[in-house]
Amino acid sequence: MEHKQRISTKRIVLAALMAALTVVGSGLRIKLPASVLGTNAFHLGNIFCALSGILLGPGLGGLAAGLGSAIYDMFDPMYISECWLTFLMKGAYGLVTGLIVWCGKSRENYLKMTLATVAGAITYAALYLLKNYLKGIWVKGLVPTASAIALLEKVPPTVFNAVVAVIFAPILATAIRKALEKNHLTLN
Repeated sequence: MEHKQRISTKRIVLAALMAALTVVGSGLRIKLPASVLGTNAFHLGNIFCALSGILLGPGLGGLAAGLGSAIYDMFDPMYISECWLTFLMKGAYGLVTGLIVWCGKSRENYLKMTLATVAGAITYAALYLLKNYLKGIWVKGLVPTASAIALLEKVPPTVFNAVVAVIFAPILATAIRKALEKNHLTLN
């Protein structure tokens, strides 16, 4: 007999909340002027992408991270054409983070959450840089070497965003879990 797993209303609401927090976090941007490398920004959206995976697991966490990031892109004319790519790349961020945290029994291990966030950040960074490399070749008409050199301006904010997420996502996850536990609530 087939066993159907149902998603609780509480988990759906939490996924929607995490998607909304990802939209807001992505909007909290700080521009980084770099005279040689152009202007880039860092934002807090990556924290919520990782946090979605940690709290919700790979499926809902990936969905919340991808959806929240894609919604942010839909409100910016500069990014709207790539919102579907953002959905996939940021969804992978939450998915990979969630897969690592939710494998095995202990989901509250701080080191495990940190390593999962590192893996999610590396996954996203690789996909993001690959997208920009291919965009340089296919859209901007750059030769492969020039496209690779153009990626140099993307590396500092990408690394900074990753480091911020690796530091803060496990801290926030621990605090949220303690608050839920104190109020006799669970994430399952």
